[in-house]
Amino acid sequence: MQINPRRAHYVFSSHWDREWYLTFQNFRYHLVQLFDQVLEAIAKGDLLGPFVTDGQAILLEDYLEVRPEKREIIRQFLRQGKLVAGPWYVMPDEFIVSGEALIRNLELGRQLVRTLGGKPSNAGFVCDVFGHNSQLPQIFNGFGIKFAYIWRGSNVIDWRNFRWRGADGTEIICYRFGPAGYCDYAMKIRHVTDRKHPFDPEKTIEEINAYLSKEAAMTEVDPILIFDGGDHLHWDIDTYSIITKEELALDPPIEIIHSSLDDYQAEVLSQVDRITPRVEGELREPGFFPGTQDQQDVIPGVLSSRVWIKQMNAQCQTALCHWAEPLCALATSLFSDQKEERGFVDIAWKWLLQNHPHDSICGCSIDAVHEDMRYRFAQSLQIADSLTENMMLRVSASVADNLEKDDLRITLFNPLPFSLNQTIELTVDIPTEWPKYNDWFSPELKPVFRLFGPEGQEIEYQLLSQEPDRTKFYLSDNFMPEVRNVNPVSISLPVSIPATGYTSLIARADKKSESVRFSTKSSLKVTDHSIANDLLQVEIEPNGSFTLVDLRTGHTYRQLMCFEDGADIGNGYNYRSPVSDQVYCSTASQSSIALIRKGPYIASLLVRTSIKIPDEFDFKLMKRSSQWIDLTIESVISLRPGANFVEIENIIYNRSKDHRLRVLFPSDASSASTYLTDTPFDIVNRPISIPENFHLYREPDPLTRPQQSWVSVYDDQCGLAVIAPGLMEVMVKDVPERSIALTLFRSTRNTVFTDGEPGGQLLGPLHFKYDLLPILGVPDRASLFQLGQRLSTGLRAVQITKNDLKHYRGNRKLPLSMEFLKIDGNVVVTSIRQTNPGLEVRLFNPNIERAKATIKLLKDNPEFATIENAELVDFEHQPISESLGLRDGTLSLSVEPKKILTIRFLNNQIAKTNDQR
Repeated sequence: MQINPRRAHYVFSSHWDREWYLTFQNFRYHLVQLFDQVLEAIAKGDLLGPFVTDGQAILLEDYLEVRPEKREIIRQFLRQGKLVAGPWYVMPDEFIVSGEALIRNLELGRQLVRTLGGKPSNAGFVCDVFGHNSQLPQIFNGFGIKFAYIWRGSNVIDWRNFRWRGADGTEIICYRFGPAGYCDYAMKIRHVTDRKHPFDPEKTIEEINAYLSKEAAMTEVDPILIFDGGDHLHWDIDTYSIITKEELALDPPIEIIHSSLDDYQAEVLSQVDRITPRVEGELREPGFFPGTQDQQDVIPGVLSSRVWIKQMNAQCQTALCHWAEPLCALATSLFSDQKEERGFVDIAWKWLLQNHPHDSICGCSIDAVHEDMRYRFAQSLQIADSLTENMMLRVSASVADNLEKDDLRITLFNPLPFSLNQTIELTVDIPTEWPKYNDWFSPELKPVFRLFGPEGQEIEYQLLSQEPDRTKFYLSDNFMPEVRNVNPVSISLPVSIPATGYTSLIARADKKSESVRFSTKSSLKVTDHSIANDLLQVEIEPNGSFTLVDLRTGHTYRQLMCFEDGADIGNGYNYRSPVSDQVYCSTASQSSIALIRKGPYIASLLVRTSIKIPDEFDFKLMKRSSQWIDLTIESVISLRPGANFVEIENIIYNRSKDHRLRVLFPSDASSASTYLTDTPFDIVNRPISIPENFHLYREPDPLTRPQQSWVSVYDDQCGLAVIAPGLMEVMVKDVPERSIALTLFRSTRNTVFTDGEPGGQLLGPLHFKYDLLPILGVPDRASLFQLGQRLSTGLRAVQITKNDLKHYRGNRKLPLSMEFLKIDGNVVVTSIRQTNPGLEVRLFNPNIERAKATIKLLKDNPEFATIENAELVDFEHQPISESLGLRDGTLSLSVEPKKILTIRFLNNQIAKTNDQR
């Protein structure tokens, strides 16, 4: 009886870290040599193809920038399937970047392959990513990707294929790489870690046979995967000539074919009913088994490596998703002569995404790599900010003209889809010629100006600071830059700004009055070391921590904002504490306290704390140095009227090396057994207690966990949430106080393949900003996301004079205040942008139950007045539903738990065209 052989899919690739222990340009030299070799071998027929570009499309872009003459051969091989690229633009980390960034990454990667004439891969390749978030199955599914290739974060070693069920219930099929991960074949067959290993054809055949026999026994389906794609490896002609021999006799019979990941998964999916193992949710387990059985490490310490990278990344993501894109959509809908500017937005995203590879964004590369990242962040931010400012200027200049000759118009913008009603800080550039007020022969002259709201009402303000005679320049298209001398004045005032909209204020010189227009309302100040509003009271303790009284419940939280400093002898990958660690805490420190703001709209206390800590770690004696140094921390604690949270800023003057600094917040939620953190498009419930088998894991677990912007722990009595965008690492200590420990930074010297570099030490001032929220009962999950968005987004304003109007004015007059788009409901909005065609809004339901939401469009907008249709689209803008229908500019939605929805709004003409298709 003849036995049909099983099929082994040999896939040739090369795991290409774009930058890591070498810079991008250094690695690109080797990338070009690899592509030159591969393209020539495919053209000659020596290499059957396809060559798979490591799940990334950027490799093609990097190669063609050096070899533009090879574009046609790249296009030809992509069309013929001899090259397979995508679906990613770059292979990112899944916890440090936002969910929106993951979608844009896949979107750009697939678009790039299509631009080059190819069909993007549908292989969800994340072979070396440091764990996998709970929504990756849904994200992949939104691009039609039904299969993932994983390794790190999973201790499943008894089978190769299993089902992975994501947070919303979306299920995809996975291939889990073997003991050495995606390098398994390269190590066992090619012996890439042993330069002295001689090539022996007969021995290689024996090794291939043993390798395939083992792989065949570990899968419930017929196809077997041979993945030849170790780090930066070129084509190995010797082993390739063996593995592609037609006469290769294997026992049991196995047919080896030169294949792709897409072809392998197609055969697996045709037998999907055989696959029964299942895993669920986030895949983030530390390595459990001995290295002889499995070598996966989840590498958790990257969450806090080189924290400035995480902060700049969060800033750029916000600048694009919550400023540039919604402001461009606003301006495009308001002015018929406004270009959509998607080209600028796409370029800004490219610069940002080029910083998202897992060895880049994780902060575990050499210093030169991370210095290159500063430039890319700067390019992305400059483009996003330039777009935002120019859109704001155009809107502001188009507001119906109520300016008198010397007035200043200040237009405040809110890019978030919910209204803002709060006090804010604002800097007004007062012309130097405006009158000033001298208070009883004081040497400091105060400005005299009045503020008026959109209804003409006068607005009182709180004066915070001023700078005399500063130089500013202003641009217009037909004139050279104009230099103006101004007195920047910082004020605090109450404002109300519509959802995804703006409001306008007028600043006017008061030439007749000899009194300033400061608010005379009662102050938030209580004493020289305490502040309060109607909800909360804060009192600074002598050691620099503070006590918080929740006036609604009477509960008192103590020893908040203590700092904990311990040694860190790890590196960019991992935190490591020495056996002889000394952990210092600010509870025994002395502090100075200053009341720096004391008005009705904001009150702030400045706390200066000094902790004596060792200046470095002595790696010869393996203990912290006996030389002491002052770690100085300046903290500003602020309250606003009506706010149910405390605002905190820390400036840390770091002069010490080899240490980790965390800030602690005892929550008093003593009966809590879990805590919540956000993650891309989801919330994860994390255990507080240490696992019983904790000591059995091969990879040390620091018990810190990822967050995107907030953490919360609570019980039925009390609790706290810390809102901290850009700070990615947190834990809740398993102590009665259930203290939230937020990692501010890690200072390390060890760098990959070097004797140590200074960049990871983060010497100098470091700036952190976060909010502290007392919890009343079960928290509103969506509101915690919104607080994170408010903190990261902030508020922006532009200021123009009457002479500026003609330079920026659009072709439509606008009201003094306008709401563009508003979303109500227990959902979170991650994107509002103009696409072709239509306006797209993306939101998700973070709850474990169904959520209702309504989207309201501005009917006074002439563009919106024609919109009568909405549809659900996938992540590549393809319709996946019939018309949802609008009623009076309002769309009502019911969103399943954890579900991500993308809604596209279409005007009548576009909707009819789509229907005809």
